[in-house]
Amino acid sequence: MAAADFQIDEGGPGLTLRLTGDWTATELGRITRRLDDALQDRCIDAVDLSDMGRFDTAGALAIVQSSNCVLPQAAWTQRPEAGRTYAMVEKLERESAGPPKRSPGWIRGFAKIGRGIQDIGDEATLSMAFLGRLIVASGTTIKYLLLAFLGWLLMPFGAVVRGFDKDRGGRLLQTGQDLRSRKSIRWPAWFSQGERAGLDAIPIVAVTNFFIGAVIAFLGANLLTQFGAGVFTVQLVAVATLRELAVLITAILLAGRSASSFAAEIGSMRMNQEVDAMQVMGVNPFQALVIPRVAAMVLMLPLLTFIGIVAGMFGGMLVTWSQLSYGPAFFIQRVSEDPMMGQHLFVGMIKSPVFAIVIAAIGCRQGMAVAGDVESLGRRVTAAVVQAIFAIISLDAVFALIFLELNL
Repeated sequence: MAAADFQIDEGGPGLTLRLTGDWTATELGRITRRLDDALQDRCIDAVDLSDMGRFDTAGALAIVQSSNCVLPQAAWTQRPEAGRTYAMVEKLERESAGPPKRSPGWIRGFAKIGRGIQDIGDEATLSMAFLGRLIVASGTTIKYLLLAFLGWLLMPFGAVVRGFDKDRGGRLLQTGQDLRSRKSIRWPAWFSQGERAGLDAIPIVAVTNFFIGAVIAFLGANLLTQFGAGVFTVQLVAVATLRELAVLITAILLAGRSASSFAAEIGSMRMNQEVDAMQVMGVNPFQALVIPRVAAMVLMLPLLTFIGIVAGMFGGMLVTWSQLSYGPAFFIQRVSEDPMMGQHLFVGMIKSPVFAIVIAAIGCRQGMAVAGDVESLGRRVTAAVVQAIFAIISLDAVFALIFLELNL
């Protein structure tokens, strides 16, 4: 086996290419670049194959790409089989589509912007459809809750009536039991989601808000002491924690923790076709998957917000005690005697149910939109977290403007 080589004879009437060695894929080496430099897109008029060994499609491709003209079949009379190989490769190279023409950068930029706007429109349309289904399912759930509550009221009333009228009292008791025993509300799912989304998040919520309150107290103590107003550090910590930071930090933590969890859980069920199986069995996926998660978040986020308030105030109290020598009794007295603290607490707590609905709805919406591949699952989980955090911060700004107009 000899390495491929060549010689170019320019002395005759045309350009003659003399091939030596084996022109195969394993023996070409760097011959292609050398041949390109030697020919410089000139046409080959004849080929001398007397000293050539083996010849395959790789050798033919090197000649086709280096020469600017097509060799006639008459040039391959010494080796007809090599001529056929060359003709086949030349035809494929000629008929194969070239690389797609790349559009100018400004056109690609506008195209990307257009696709982004279209994606935003599609996402908004699908989100509105999801919101409509969620409202319908929530209305049905509220109806069943009211019926169950009515059943709870009828039970003791029926027991009292049965003491005077056995038949009517028995019917009232039976009606109350029927209303209470309706299986439309999946209480185990509610409690399970409440435990995972709420109770399990207490440590991280408490610790994070504790340090946030401590940081606010440090900043207030350092800045306000310079003006002889260090005592107002207590009000700074209380107002910031009660009104904004506790609910905002807690909601952001649950957006990263619970929204991603909801999207991953429902998305995995979508990938495994479990949601389709539920529909085949006559189970409403919204009642079974979405409503328990939304209800759990609505119930748990106010509780976690209150825990965050307590933790943040405790962190601020420790810092004011250590830095300003204001004891816990003084801190609590300053907070309790301020008539505006109740209003600040109301402003902070009223936002938590809204944030809870947004977090759960976005997580479930992205989970329901997962396709059948893992890439889609990862993309939707990421979108759930990003959209939930963005929505929380945007809503908090809207609430701030509303309360400013209401003078709260």
